[in-house]
Amino acid sequence: MIYFDNSATTAIHPLVLDTYVQTSRRILGNPSSLHHLGSQATRLLNQSRQQIADLLGVSSEEIYFTSGGTEGNNWVIKGTALEKKGFGKHLIISSIEHAAVYKAAYQLESLGFEVSVAPVDSQGFIDVEALSQLIRPDTILVSTMVVNNEVGSIQPIKEIGELLKAYPTIHYHVDAVQALGKLPISSWLVDRVDFATFSSHKFHGPKGTGFIFWRKGRKIQPLLNGGGQESGQRSGTENVPGVVATARATRLQLEEVAEKIARQSQIQAYLIDALSQYERVVLFSKASANYAPHIICFGIKGIKGEVLVHALEEKEVIISTTSACSSRSHQEGGTLKAMGVPTELGTSAVRASLNSQTTMAEAEQFMITFNHVYQKFQQLFID
Repeated sequence: MIYFDNSATTAIHPLVLDTYVQTSRRILGNPSSLHHLGSQATRLLNQSRQQIADLLGVSSEEIYFTSGGTEGNNWVIKGTALEKKGFGKHLIISSIEHAAVYKAAYQLESLGFEVSVAPVDSQGFIDVEALSQLIRPDTILVSTMVVNNEVGSIQPIKEIGELLKAYPTIHYHVDAVQALGKLPISSWLVDRVDFATFSSHKFHGPKGTGFIFWRKGRKIQPLLNGGGQESGQRSGTENVPGVVATARATRLQLEEVAEKIARQSQIQAYLIDALSQYERVVLFSKASANYAPHIICFGIKGIKGEVLVHALEEKEVIISTTSACSSRSHQEGGTLKAMGVPTELGTSAVRASLNSQTTMAEAEQFMITFNHVYQKFQQLFID
């Protein structure tokens, strides 16, 4: 089987799985318990927090564990709204955000908040000038992704950060779920970013775990109240095995990261070039420094995306139709619509996504299989 749906989820790394299993077996205590078993669990939590912080180049006090990207995005967006509602009720997101961002933001409208949407250009990049025109005296949050999960466009985080330096009271949140290990951290975790969201299963960690970077000095309200875990900010008994495994996954993901990025870029370039040779293939991603190295979004004119997905699946090649979280709706990807892609083309889109262990041999086999499927579709093509 060729698995090219890594933007939806990655296979847990064998070493990470071993860490999860061994921690589950050996660490019995609740970190909130006073006895030595609780202290043992607490030490592991603290060590994991410190390890992740060191890898990101931040303070351990700025790492908070969550259940993943959806919780992290909801926490930052709604937590900001609760904390800063006395100063304003205006939020800005972009037109290509993940559902966990835009649905969280729009839910706040029922509580009297207002959401403005910054547009993107035809290549999927946020228009920073247009975003700047949306800022108002009552704006309390700007939330943008780092890497678009559908086409892979890398957003201008540094430029947005520079813009927001003139507005120090506005929280700037980035959804970094698709960024870790795909881009140099220094290119997007800039000093004006106040919050960043991460999800472990996107980089070979366990599902149901994640963390946020929360810059010291910024304030948001907790969403989960109870026992006061995570410094009183995120109550609930900590998932110690998941946290420890996430720390190991983070370390493994960032080992030799430059070489991994280069290898994925080479494979991506090969696939994009090979796909471009087909007359009816349209490419929505590019092999360039402005696009993440692990995502290839394309379509076959006249063929619905889900039809291509299932045709390849029959040959044991796994891809998806744009975002996994919305692929079952059989609709045009939100990013492509925001880019101005015609609906007929947008509904043909599929996404192949790589990981750091993907090989050129897999890419070559993918193209052999794709060619076979493409030839079968020839009889369906209508000019």
